Amino acid sequence: MQRIVTFVQAALKSYGPSGLKRILWNKEYSGDKWNFADDTVGDCVYSHLEKHASNGSILDLGCGTGNTATELAANAYQTYVGVDISETCLSKAMTRSQKTGRAAKNQFVQSDFLNYVPTQKFDVILFRESMYHVPPGKIPSTLAHYADYLREGGVFVVRMATRGPDGKVKSRPTTMIDIIKAECDVLENCTYADGATVLVFRPKHAAQKETGATVR
Repeated sequence: MQRIVTFVQAALKSYGPSGLKRILWNKEYSGDKWNFADDTVGDCVYSHLEKHASNGSILDLGCGTGNTATELAANAYQTYVGVDISETCLSKAMTRSQKTGRAAKNQFVQSDFLNYVPTQKFDVILFRESMYHVPPGKIPSTLAHYADYLREGGVFVVRMATRGPDGKVKSRPTTMIDIIKAECDVLENCTYADGATVLVFRPKHAAQKETGATVR
């Protein structure tokens, strides 16, 4: 019974109505369940972000408690917008930004990122583990929506754990990675020793526009 309850809660946190997802995530982050993830200094995604942000702007979809906003090298970006459905997460993220002296350059927005409409364009749009919460069938439309908010030459960055501690391939995130590869032009595809995969990519229409290729 407990396994069934856990499965249902996990499904609702990803695919339930926004109001219910907000309540469930606030409850989880009000405790200490996710404290283990508060320190990710040196994570493999940071070198990719530093390279492609190029002292520009970052949109972090599903930003959690603000790891990226406070651990990424401060000189790697000028402006950062973190979006999360949980006010509890965002409160922690804003406190961390203040403590690290980044309150002026880090901005946070409460929203279900599946429905969020940005107010500017970005050099990097990041899904750091948050792609798990996009239904596989909605990955193409979600990327198409956010592609309109990439600056010319901008990129998407996705970081996902595609292997477990035992080295076994995780089927769901691997399937998601394959969908992205089929839909987009991948610039970087790196798998790390800890089982994480980082993809850097652009929408195909953007690559065609930049190169002058003809769409057939």
